[in-house]
Amino acid sequence: MSTKDFVEKDYYKVLGVPKDATDAEIKKAYRKLAREFHPDANKGDDKAEERFKEISEANDILGDSKKRKEYDEARALFGNGGFRAGPPGAGGNFNFDLGDLFGGTQGGGAGGGFGGGGLGDVFGGLFNRGGTGTRVQPRRGQDIESEVTLSFIEAVEGATVPLRMSSQAPCKACSGTGDKNGTPRVCPTCLGTGQVSRGTGGGFSLTDPCVDCKGRGLIAQDPCDVCKGSGRAKSSRTMQVRIPAGVSDSQRIRLRGKGGPGERGGPAGDLYVVVHVDAHPVFGRKGDNLTITVPVDFTEAALGGEVKVPTLGGPPVTLKLPAGTPNGRTMRARGKGAVRKDGTRGDLLVTVEVTVPRDLSTEARDALEAYRKATAGHDPRAELFQAAKGA
Repeated sequence: MSTKDFVEKDYYKVLGVPKDATDAEIKKAYRKLAREFHPDANKGDDKAEERFKEISEANDILGDSKKRKEYDEARALFGNGGFRAGPPGAGGNFNFDLGDLFGGTQGGGAGGGFGGGGLGDVFGGLFNRGGTGTRVQPRRGQDIESEVTLSFIEAVEGATVPLRMSSQAPCKACSGTGDKNGTPRVCPTCLGTGQVSRGTGGGFSLTDPCVDCKGRGLIAQDPCDVCKGSGRAKSSRTMQVRIPAGVSDSQRIRLRGKGGPGERGGPAGDLYVVVHVDAHPVFGRKGDNLTITVPVDFTEAALGGEVKVPTLGGPPVTLKLPAGTPNGRTMRARGKGAVRKDGTRGDLLVTVEVTVPRDLSTEARDALEAYRKATAGHDPRAELFQAAKGA
């Protein structure tokens, strides 16, 4: 039977029953007509034989609940040879030549806008018989967002961490079809595309996910008990994820193709990882640079000298402290910071903090008293007062 028959033949008229006829009424009408036009009762009558074949064909469709449902939907969409462009009042029907549409018309001709297969491809998928394929489109997988907490060193150097993720994946019970028997039908509303267009005026239109099939392009005839016909079910998996060096706290990393699996050959979604970084007791972070505060005593700041400074995960470096270094001065140890995207490193910013001893020995106190007498003529706050008066 050709796909065209689903549109052009009125099987209810063939059996002489109304469209809302019950299964029993259809069965009764078929038996009556079959007895009347059976070839054994009409030997040599070619017309009776053709009529019997037509009756049998009608019963094959209307006598099967699933086939009848598909037939009714096809008639609703493309009934009486006309393609229904929208709801009642939205422009009526466009009467195409169904012979051209169902034939092998190639794109470009009058009525060949559906390409080489015409509507045969559409109905081939809708009724699961005939046609060259379906219009059901691949569907991209779900994007997943996860979180991970890293130590300060892991964030600076990079790390591979295990992530346990939950996402939507094809239901194992129905192999992702959404149907108990694995035979969903193509959504008659969107014809398997998963999308519908709506006009916004001015010749513009917007595309939205199909409400009837929720964007899948398929509708389960006998919904799966596990996924309730969606074809998707929650799936948990653990994967090793490489966090690049140099990530900062609250940074959101995108890993392409590491999200939920797609449907019908569609690509996987993406994985978004929000990174949290634990604080370090010694080091801080300022972009690609690390920071550290180093205590020095008064004599080191006043007289100068060499100061050893720890680095993150490496040997210490020695910095030369100039004489007269003030409290809060920052020096730079190049190449001892965080790893940049290009593989180079930032710097280590060393801030000097002059410390004051809490307990002084007699010798230290005497020395400081002598220093105070030697510098009695110097007022460290003189410039402060002058600036205050000027302001």
